[in-house]
Amino acid sequence: MTSELITVFMFASMLLLMATGQRVFGLIGFVGAVAALWLWGKGSAELPFNAAIQVMNWFPLITVPFFVFMGYVLSESGIAGNLYRMFHVWFGGVRGGLALGTMGLMILISCMNGLSVAGMAIGATVALPELLRRGYDKVMVTGVIQGGSALGILMPPSVVLVLYAMIARQPVLQLWLAGILPALLMATIFSIYVFVRCRMNPKLGPALPKEEIDAIPRSEKLKLLSAGILPLGIFAAIMGLFMTGVTSLVESSVVGALLAVLAAAVTGRLNRRVLEESTRNTLTVSCMFLWIILGALCFSAVYDGLGAVRAIENLLLHTWELTAWEILIAMMISFIILGIFLDDTAMLVIVAPLYIPLVKSLGFDLIWFGVLYTITCQIAYITPPFGYNLFMMRAMAPPQITLVDIYRSIWPFFFMMIFTMVLIMIFPQIALLIPNLYYGR
Repeated sequence: MTSELITVFMFASMLLLMATGQRVFGLIGFVGAVAALWLWGKGSAELPFNAAIQVMNWFPLITVPFFVFMGYVLSESGIAGNLYRMFHVWFGGVRGGLALGTMGLMILISCMNGLSVAGMAIGATVALPELLRRGYDKVMVTGVIQGGSALGILMPPSVVLVLYAMIARQPVLQLWLAGILPALLMATIFSIYVFVRCRMNPKLGPALPKEEIDAIPRSEKLKLLSAGILPLGIFAAIMGLFMTGVTSLVESSVVGALLAVLAAAVTGRLNRRVLEESTRNTLTVSCMFLWIILGALCFSAVYDGLGAVRAIENLLLHTWELTAWEILIAMMISFIILGIFLDDTAMLVIVAPLYIPLVKSLGFDLIWFGVLYTITCQIAYITPPFGYNLFMMRAMAPPQITLVDIYRSIWPFFFMMIFTMVLIMIFPQIALLIPNLYYGR
């Protein structure tokens, strides 16, 4: 059987088994083990599982629980709630101002967490009820929270970019720096969309009454403004220590976790409940990451052992005679399609070992490609039917927001993400400018 047919068999089997609703990591590992037995006979089932041992040498993986813990401590301690109050006061007097403030909140939460889960939790529980109470359109603001929270996997300290760095053997710092401008560009496009829509139809995002804004003392406004200093200070400390070489990546993640605990203690919000909830949530997310990586490594070990990478490269370049850009666009489309069914981590660990050597041979920059891949993960987070953010929003949203509302809300943000990705493909310097400046290129 050819590598192409085996590829079809393995991916088709995996997608078919996913329809049963079983755990993703178990299905991926099972397909890898069965394929090994089928191809190489007795004893070969150990091959994929032995490949999982390499996880023990992925020291940057230690950063995942620390960065996740940092985000949850800041979330559970209510520091993020103060941030929303700040945006509420300073932006509320503008049409759509609370929605724009929510976008700003999502950006700051992204700097604190590196995942979308904290932004979703805070947006759905803190911002959404207030937006609905103020008469904002439920479909628009539901999309703002889902799209805005997805920024967390593109802004440093992005956990997804850390995992990509380990697989692609690229410097984490370069990837983090490369994600800053694309994330800010995407947030700007989202904000322009909200502002224009609310200017055209004020009923979608009514401004707060002027008397309500004037009733807030200037001293309170300035005090609320300081709420943004704390999380930005933690972000600056992590990035500053890492960029200057004072701390390694793992040490920087530990510093971030400690600073988050100290921040909660200084504000008087550190208690047993905060520590217990943060630890439990961190354990849940970290174990999910680890199991998916283990299962995906089992799958990719068999796939790589078949020489599938060379077979696919030969098929695309020589048999089909596609150009480099046609292959890259096909990769992006395949990532988006896979994201409908797979978790972003599984998608990365399964497909990246196949694509990364091909991207390198085509002459594309792997740092730039990492940013494009991460944007496809953002798209996957909000794409029906299995988008991660869709399920979280459904679980946390008030009863008046239906599943139909949630699905309707994401399409403008889907197309804006695609538009951002196209811009970065056409103008690679959007992603590469800051890394090149930092390294003096």
